[in-house]
Amino acid sequence: MGVTTEVRAMDAAKWRTGVTVVRAEAQRAAKQGTGGTGRTTVVDYAGTGGERTWIGTVTLPPGTRTGTHHHGRHEVTIFIVKGRLEIRWGERLEYVADLEPGDFAYFAPFVPHQEFNTHTVDTVDLIAIRSDNERIAISLADNPVDRPEAVY
Repeated sequence: MGVTTEVRAMDAAKWRTGVTVVRAEAQRAAKQGTGGTGRTTVVDYAGTGGERTWIGTVTLPPGTRTGTHHHGRHEVTIFIVKGRLEIRWGERLEYVADLEPGDFAYFAPFVPHQEFNTHTVDTVDLIAIRSDNERIAISLADNPVDRPEAVY
């Protein structure tokens, strides 16, 4: 019985750090504090035994449009928490979709895209998940078509 008790104590110590809780207030403070960029890392996985995933939050102020970019070899998924977001993608941003709370969008590697908060008052809050924890964001020239094709 003594060995079993020791093993359970070792397992308990190991599992104690197996879950990371990130509080909403810490995210708000990081995004809005001095030097806040509207983006925060929720879980980076570096040093935790994981290596290939990044999860973060993004807030786009009213009227904010990102430049055209892609994330290299990374796969990216976003989940809309609050607000409405227009995304455009393609070599000349020739495709467009409007996202609302509860919607997900997946971006395959190397796909040029842009996010746009078209609202004049409300922010857009989203969760972003990347297939790697490198911060690859490659800016591209903006040369969008006048009338993108809506994808539903």
